[in-house]
Amino acid sequence: MSGATPRRLWAYVSRRLRLGGYLRRPGDGRRWPQIPASVLLWALLVGHVLREGSFHGVEALVRSPARRALGVGRGFGDDALAYFTERLAPGPTRQALAATARRAKRNKAFDDRRWIGLGVDGTGVGHGQAPRCGLCHPLRDAQGQVIGALHRLCLLSVVGTAVMLPVDVEPWGPGDSEYAAGQRLLKRAIAALGPRFADYVVGDGEFATAPFLHTAGDVGLRVVARLKGNLPELYAAAQARFTGRPPTGTFEIAGDRVEVWDAEDFDPWETLRWPTVRVLRYRQHKPDGRVVEAYWLTDWPTHLVGSRALYLMAKSRWEVENQGFNVAKTWHDLEHLPHHHANSMLVSWLLVIFALTIERLYRLRYLRRGSHPPLTAIELVRCLRLSLGAPRALDTS
Repeated sequence: MSGATPRRLWAYVSRRLRLGGYLRRPGDGRRWPQIPASVLLWALLVGHVLREGSFHGVEALVRSPARRALGVGRGFGDDALAYFTERLAPGPTRQALAATARRAKRNKAFDDRRWIGLGVDGTGVGHGQAPRCGLCHPLRDAQGQVIGALHRLCLLSVVGTAVMLPVDVEPWGPGDSEYAAGQRLLKRAIAALGPRFADYVVGDGEFATAPFLHTAGDVGLRVVARLKGNLPELYAAAQARFTGRPPTGTFEIAGDRVEVWDAEDFDPWETLRWPTVRVLRYRQHKPDGRVVEAYWLTDWPTHLVGSRALYLMAKSRWEVENQGFNVAKTWHDLEHLPHHHANSMLVSWLLVIFALTIERLYRLRYLRRGSHPPLTAIELVRCLRLSLGAPRALDTS
């Protein structure tokens, strides 16, 4: 679409998404700012949409003739961005992300499915040569020598709908754990989104722990979690129950034939306060002959959610991996550390996922209006980049 430009994107963000107040007051903690926070924040956001994830890349854009087309009022250096992100409070950005997700729901962005899910998953980003901050996880060789460092974070996203939207991130350092970070993330997100925003949370086997399952229940969410060997008694009981028996149901989805085994009367483990546990086993037969098998546990009762719907909820867990981490790392430099400072890294991670949310709503919801097919992500990037070099009309007055 030839009409997609950074200035029109700014108008969409500030007016349609009603984020103008956030862009003007993003939580700037600088004592004597020389450059307005709105200028630096918008440069970072539009830079991530344009797939310029480094501070040097943003500096090159705003010091080039494209600055005016970007809607950035002045040029600056990468050191200004480092200083700004060190002192930018993450709270307002998290609140703006939640407000954007709530507005998307009010605007019926998720009406294609009956159930709205929140997917949670963890990953490692930002490799370094040595630990330098409180979030660094030391990497050791076989002899126990430190050979580098890695940072870890959890991502929470809206899943199970037509538009996957990242909502929040939570890092965890040494001595912490993925499922503990997931609990903090879930509590904070539900407080911001509201108790009736979503219906369930889905996660991998790392989140199939009693504390995380109880936290989800306390905030009003059902749970769909991968069942693996980390729960040996329940896993063995499910294998013994389902192996050698015919499936309880068979259906086709997107060309795959799916067999399911489903029972809701398994005993909970000692620390779990559920009365019973429902376990779903599926075997997904691909057209090329491959077979994918997995076990999942949940507290959804069968009279509310059938086997097919539960299978789709389980599969929505991969949206966090495929449409979240893979896209953010491959195209938006989530792996890159623009500035190795704990608050700067957290703010940078939040702005990466915010740019993804803005880009998807703009491309798939706003620009999608009408009968034309939606733009792909790379087509939108090309349109935006081409608009930066569009010649301006000469003033002949």
